[in-house]
Amino acid sequence: MSRVASSDDARHEPDRRDLYLRLNSITVFVRDQDRSLRFYLDQLGFRLAADARLPTGDRWIAVAPPDGTGVLALVAPKPDSEEYKLIGRSTPAAFLTEDIFAKFDEWRGCGVHFHHPPLQQSGGEMVARFEDVDGNSFALVSHESATREIEAQRRAHTARFESERRAAQELELARQVQARLFPQGQPSLATLEYAGVCIQTRSIGGDYYDFLDLGRRHLGLVISDISGKGTAAALLMANLQAQVRNLSELYWSRPYTPFVLEQPARLLRSVNQLFCENTAENAYATLIFVEYNDSERRLRYANCGHLAGLLLRSDNTLERLDSTCAVLGLFRNWDCSIEERQLFPGDTLVLYTDGITEPLNDEGREFGEHRLVETLLRHRERDSRRLLQLIVDEVQRFGPHEQRDDITLVVARCR
Repeated sequence: MSRVASSDDARHEPDRRDLYLRLNSITVFVRDQDRSLRFYLDQLGFRLAADARLPTGDRWIAVAPPDGTGVLALVAPKPDSEEYKLIGRSTPAAFLTEDIFAKFDEWRGCGVHFHHPPLQQSGGEMVARFEDVDGNSFALVSHESATREIEAQRRAHTARFESERRAAQELELARQVQARLFPQGQPSLATLEYAGVCIQTRSIGGDYYDFLDLGRRHLGLVISDISGKGTAAALLMANLQAQVRNLSELYWSRPYTPFVLEQPARLLRSVNQLFCENTAENAYATLIFVEYNDSERRLRYANCGHLAGLLLRSDNTLERLDSTCAVLGLFRNWDCSIEERQLFPGDTLVLYTDGITEPLNDEGREFGEHRLVETLLRHRERDSRRLLQLIVDEVQRFGPHEQRDDITLVVARCR
């Protein structure tokens, strides 16, 4: 049995309706953990911090005041132990509140037994002692200087909470904007069916894929991985996406053959130039650009320092679309070479980022390209959309830990 309170349970939102309590970490010995837990949750209004089974088999329960940071561990010692003799004694724990009379009335109304009402001590503080269901006694304390400190902390917490709330809203807006940068539709082809996905590890990220209508029954397949993480990578991704799309609109803008034959190298040279001009010196992107000719089932591609694309033939032979040039954005004097492949019905093309191959299992081993190929071979008869989902499922099952990198994948099948 193991249950840990959710983030919603643990989150403190400053609210004048909750009187402040603060408790230093302390262990309280109890006879029955479940009965004690109900007392602290139901009568004192505490929150469950943890309820877990330790390797020794013992149960560890911790509770915390609703408006504080302290933790109270409820431990049930064995009846023949020395700790068991400590049950029902006075403890040094003191709960600090800004209004002791209000808290006294609230808890007494919930059936909490007090030794006496709040009394002023020689130091000026007000104190009232109370007991839990096992007779362990605690002090409820209020002091003017502490009240001022509490109010200052509350104001600071409120300001921080509001700042975090605004940042979360802005990040969500950025996520929605970036989601619109991924393909919202795709050109229909007679000889190729294809699909893509990007599962981001954060709200926004630097992976990018696209489907471009190049005109004249030509399709552009793009996948890219931007250097860096988070917001910075997302901005570079948006910059690159805009450049690629804008330049792709000029792909067939001139009718004469020499210009057409220079594509896609001409497009990528322009992309690299703009990327160099508009980004920091250390910013770069790996990218694969594939131009597919639907009439001839032929593709031309450039691999700009990206992971090799995989072309699984219908006879199960594998071809790699290895790098043909350097990454984009680092070198102004840059050029690329173009490779070609003829496709046949049943051939499958897979483009991906390192979020597919680098997830680790419990033994610290990567998913790797070889497992990706094994997955392709097992499910090669599936359509592109189903095959894409099966690959993602395999990757996520392999790496049970929190996703560390964006998972981006494009699958295309020739028909």
